[in-house]
Amino acid sequence: MRNLPEQKLYIGGGYRDALSGESFETLNPANGEVICSIQQAGAEDVEAAVAAAQEGFAVWSAMNGAERGRILGEAARLLRARNRELAELEVLDNGKPIQEAEVVDIASGAECLEFFSGVAGTLHGEHYDLGGDFAYTRREPLGICAGIGAWNYPMQIACWKSAPALACGNAMIFKPAELTPLTALKLAEIYTEAGLPDGVFNVVQGFGDTGRLLTRHPGIAKVSLTGEVGTGKKVMADAAETLKAVTLELGGKSPMIVFEDADIENAVHGALLANFYTQGEVCSNGTRVFVHERVHDAFLARLVEKTAALKIGDPMDPETQVGALISKDHAEKVLGYIEKGIAEGAKLAAGGGRPDDTALAAGNFVQPTIFAGCADDMTIVREEIFGPVMTVLAFSDDDEVIARANDTEFGLSAGVFTRDLTRAHRVIAKLQAGSCWINTYNITPIAVPFGGMKQSGIGRENGLAAIEHYSQLKSVYVAMNGVDSPY
Repeated sequence: MRNLPEQKLYIGGGYRDALSGESFETLNPANGEVICSIQQAGAEDVEAAVAAAQEGFAVWSAMNGAERGRILGEAARLLRARNRELAELEVLDNGKPIQEAEVVDIASGAECLEFFSGVAGTLHGEHYDLGGDFAYTRREPLGICAGIGAWNYPMQIACWKSAPALACGNAMIFKPAELTPLTALKLAEIYTEAGLPDGVFNVVQGFGDTGRLLTRHPGIAKVSLTGEVGTGKKVMADAAETLKAVTLELGGKSPMIVFEDADIENAVHGALLANFYTQGEVCSNGTRVFVHERVHDAFLARLVEKTAALKIGDPMDPETQVGALISKDHAEKVLGYIEKGIAEGAKLAAGGGRPDDTALAAGNFVQPTIFAGCADDMTIVREEIFGPVMTVLAFSDDDEVIARANDTEFGLSAGVFTRDLTRAHRVIAKLQAGSCWINTYNITPIAVPFGGMKQSGIGRENGLAAIEHYSQLKSVYVAMNGVDSPY
C-alpha cells in the first residue's frame, strides 16, 4: 500500500486518464514520503464529469426511493467489509492514528450511508384539500451536486455529502482535498460495486482551480463545501453567479465551558477529546476551554497530567493516540501560533514544540499543547489554529462566560459541563453555536443535524435536515372544475 500506482479520475462508473495531462503527488504526513501521483482534472475533465453526471442523473432520478435505498445500503455493507483496508489507506494519506480511523472514520461513513438508505424510500410531498380543488407538493432532486471535501475526515465527509444527495435522487461530482485524495476513489468503486448507475458519483482531483470549475459551472445545481471560512466565501460568491444552492461547513473557535459543579474527570476527558483527537484537526473542536475559577487549578493540573500521558507516534501503531499533522506547512503554521502564544504572554502548561523522538523527525508531528493564563484578545484565543493547541481561560459567573464564549465571528460548536441540567439547558440556549453538547464533546450521530451559525457555515449536514438541502419542492394546483374567469 505504501507504493501505490498513479491514481486516475473516476468518471462515468470507472477510472479514466485526465485529459489535462497534469498530476501532483500525495505525501505520507508521518514520514514525508511520496505515496503516489494523482492525475489532476482540468476543464475538459470537469466537462466530462458533468456530462457523465447528467446521464447518470437521468437514470438514478427515475428510480424509486426504495431502489436507491437498497443500493446505498449495499454500499454501507461493503464499506464495513473493507473497514481495515480503508482505514489504513486513510491513515497513510492523512496521518491520524489507526485506532481512530478503524473505529470512527470508515464506520461513521457506513452509518451515514445506512441512515440515508432508510430515508430514501420515505421522501414524499404533501396534499392540500382546497375545497373542490386540491394541491400537492413533490419533493424532487436538484440535479447535479458538487461536493468539495476537507482533508481531516476524507472518507467520512465524502459520505456525509454523497449519501443525502444520492438518497434524494441527485448525481454528485466530488472533489477531495488535494492533500487527501485517495479514499474518495475507493468510495466511488464501492458505489459502483453496490449497483449505483454509471455517472451518479464521480471523483475529480485537483486544487482550487478544479474546485472553481465546479462552483462556476452552470450545469451544477448545488455546491457543498467543508473547508475554511475564506474558501467558503469564495465558493458562495461563485455560486451566486448562477444562484446555486450552497451548504457550507466552515471553521470554528468553539467554547467548552466547565462550571464549578462539573465532574472534573469527565470534563478533562471532554477537553482532551475536544482538542487532541485527530491531532486537533477538527473544525468543531472546543479550543477555548473556559473553567470556573473555583475549579480552575484542579482541572488544569489533571488536564496536564493526562496530556503528558498521550502517546505520540507512528499513526499505524495501534497504541498511538496522537498522529502527524497533515503537512509540513501546516505543522509550521501551528508551531508559529504556539510561538505567538508565548510571545503574547500565555503560560505554556504542556507541550509547545515537536516531540523529542528522533524516529518522528521526518514527520509533521507537534506535541499536544496547553496554554493557561490566557486572555480573550490573544491571537491563540481568537484565531482557528486547527492543530493540537488548547487555550484555558478562567471565569467567575454565568453571564460573563456566556458573553465571552459568544464574542467570536464563529459559531460552529459549544459544550457545557455541569451537574445542574437546568443551568446546562439555560446556557446552551444562549450560546451562539449550531452544534452543542452537554457533558460530552464532538459526538456527531448521523441522525442529528450538524452545522454552524455566523461565519461557521450555512445549512446543515446529516439528519433529515440534510434532505431539505438536497431537494426542492414543486407545488401543483389541481382544478376540478372550469376556470373561474372574469373575462
